[in-house]
Amino acid sequence: MKRNDAEQIGKLIQQFLRQESLESPLNEQRLLDAWPQILGPAAAYTNNLYIRNQTLYVHLTSAALRQELMMGREVLVRTLNQKVGAMVITNIIFR
Repeated sequence: MKRNDAEQIGKLIQQFLRQESLESPLNEQRLLDAWPQILGPAAAYTNNLYIRNQTLYVHLTSAALRQELMMGREVLVRTLNQKVGAMVITNIIFR
């Protein structure tokens, strides 16, 4: 017997994540995981990454890298959000 009300598993999982308010934390973790890929070797000079109120906080150990990243902050925000596929962060603060 064939079922006519079948749905794709991906859509069902996405609906479940939204209902349980898990979509946002999952996207935040994806963004944090994408940080080394986007930054490349320079990621070795960063640590203590966390997201609070749509702002990514990054602790840097290199002043030169900090200055360079501050100049390209908007591009970095856009690139990270595109990698995740959602608007996760709106700003980055380098410390």
